[in-house]
Amino acid sequence: MGVAIPENVQSWLEGKAFWHLVTLGPDGAPQSTPVWGSTDGTHVTVNTAKGRAKDRNMRRDARVALSATNPENPYEMVEIRGKVVDIVDGQPAEDDIDNLAEKYLGQRPYPYRSSDEQRVIFKVEPTYVGGYGG
Repeated sequence: MGVAIPENVQSWLEGKAFWHLVTLGPDGAPQSTPVWGSTDGTHVTVNTAKGRAKDRNMRRDARVALSATNPENPYEMVEIRGKVVDIVDGQPAEDDIDNLAEKYLGQRPYPYRSSDEQRVIFKVEPTYVGGYGG
């Protein structure tokens, strides 16, 4: 059963915090990647290209964790644990990476897209949200 994303964490996801996404590899070892974060109000959303390690890992094992430090106060942090509950590809995922590029880079479209890349959004339902500091 999911938990609600607190308002202060929603603001981190709507802002420019860099998130560290932890997925589980085929051997169970954790794999961490910095990602841009977002939310649809209920889920944490992560956009990546199909075929990358995090894509393969989340398709195989839906359990993930994300953490971030406050860009304005590095002694304040939040951790979100959850599971992937939906995967969205096609045009919505392509539009989403452009929106993220505009948010994080001030550029549209996403400038690092390769011609053969296909984007995908993973929707993560939080099962735990916690943090400390401030």
